[in-house]
Amino acid sequence: MAMPWHELEALDKPEILQFIFYPRKDFFEISAAANVIADTIPVDKTISISYCFYFSDKKQPNILFFHGNGETASDYEPIGSAYNQIGVNLFVADYRGYGRSGGRPTLTSMIEDAHLIFEGFKRVLEEREFSGNLFIMGRSLGSASAVELANHYQSQLSGLIIESGFANVFNLLDYLGFPLEALGIDVPEAPSSLNLIRKISLPTLVMHGEHDQIVPVEEGKALYDGIGAKDKRLLIIPGVDHNTIFMGGMEQYLQALKEFVSAHS
Repeated sequence: MAMPWHELEALDKPEILQFIFYPRKDFFEISAAANVIADTIPVDKTISISYCFYFSDKKQPNILFFHGNGETASDYEPIGSAYNQIGVNLFVADYRGYGRSGGRPTLTSMIEDAHLIFEGFKRVLEEREFSGNLFIMGRSLGSASAVELANHYQSQLSGLIIESGFANVFNLLDYLGFPLEALGIDVPEAPSSLNLIRKISLPTLVMHGEHDQIVPVEEGKALYDGIGAKDKRLLIIPGVDHNTIFMGGMEQYLQALKEFVSAHS
């Protein structure tokens, strides 16, 4: 599959990847709750990606969620319950090397795998007769996968949600202190990711913490400004950072999410 994020190939170097990905394996027993489905989606001949689907009603809207770094799909059980309470089913996908997934993560594989995960997500919904609308959501690192799918499958989706996301991965690496030029990596004036978001016309909700210390709020604002959608909303949650945005801003977060999904289902 052709990938417009062609610049990412240059970043798939061990000395860079070790600071971008923090894979964490999941050796714990997956919840046996009746409203949790835990399984895998094949993305290669020998590699499958794990997921957890937290649901409450087959007619509710369904969100395919790409989580942040250092997280796993099984971490999201309490958050999945909160989503269920506002009338949303939450399908959380891992990356290579995360949770119960095989392989090792790279930026290129993360983007390519997103397409196969999307197909697997739809297959699970169809086989189990879930009929609600489809939304794509990405948190932090996962915003890249979400943007990729939102650009490609606009006719199949009802909306895009970005939490603590970024418009430009090269800016993100700069914030993290990477000497890209010293590593021989050319920083493009207009990364292809910016062109991708300009082409997205889906209704979009962008949420960001005011004091995000990992992905500065300026990146969230740039992503919001760059999205081509006319129907879009930016929510900056005061007093929270990258890792406290949900717990610290839960009321605003869930209210915005509920209003957005309800308005577009």
